[in-house]
Amino acid sequence: MPTYTDDFGVLITYFTWVVDRPRAIVQLAHGVGEHAQRYAELAARLNTAGYTVYADDHRGHGQTGVHQYDGDLSRLGRLGPGGLRAAVAGVRQLSGIIRTDHPDTPLVLLGHSWGSFMVQMIVNEHAADYDAVVLSGTAYRMPGFLDGGDLNRRHKHLGDTGMEWLSRDPEVARAFIADPLTTTTPLAKLFGLREAARLFGRPSRGLPSGLPLLILVGGDDIVGGERSARMLVRDYSGRSGLKDIRVIVYPGARHEVFNETNREDVFDDLIGWLGKRFSVRAD
Repeated sequence: MPTYTDDFGVLITYFTWVVDRPRAIVQLAHGVGEHAQRYAELAARLNTAGYTVYADDHRGHGQTGVHQYDGDLSRLGRLGPGGLRAAVAGVRQLSGIIRTDHPDTPLVLLGHSWGSFMVQMIVNEHAADYDAVVLSGTAYRMPGFLDGGDLNRRHKHLGDTGMEWLSRDPEVARAFIADPLTTTTPLAKLFGLREAARLFGRPSRGLPSGLPLLILVGGDDIVGGERSARMLVRDYSGRSGLKDIRVIVYPGARHEVFNETNREDVFDDLIGWLGKRFSVRAD
């Protein structure tokens, strides 16, 4: 597995799913308590459609966390020195590696959940470095629109894993619990209140108006959902000035739309949206 070292000396593991002559590179940023390999099915579908995929295991997560904490899986999810800012910088660092590897290929930044919040933060400062942005399981990063409490409270009657909020597919919750590289510890406990508060913020003013943005959320997503996504669209349009925004809300779907019972529809929507913006390379 390839790696790079961040500014604090943490070794970051990343994964690649590569195709010849890609239409674009999709850089994927996963959510809290999970890891990049949970997106292997999505990466395979993107490969089939002509896209190369890069995804790191963020600080404290997945293989990065295993190395960072000398194999102590009980510490997975904790970011370590530098906290959230260092985690965001680590995602940016991978973007630089991708640009070096593929200088003439468009770069799409896709983030899910916590990964989507980091993507929002990155786009606020470096929007011009990306050719499109995709946010899934995302939220408007302001109090009242981003839920960090008991995320299973309205789904707990549906099962006994505590992770029923992820998807209507019960196998998703079971697999999450069985995965040694995931953690169910809440974000606020993993990060601490000070670091968790750094997640709050709004889209910046005056972003490049031509930056395409796709937002994918479940109608029954407790983290944000439709109301929160609509607020985010309002700010990206009115405050940031983006002109190419599409939001898709999947009725009944929960937080992980790429792991939902209708995930084939979600894959098709994503690939269809990308296909209208990135043509097949003839070289």
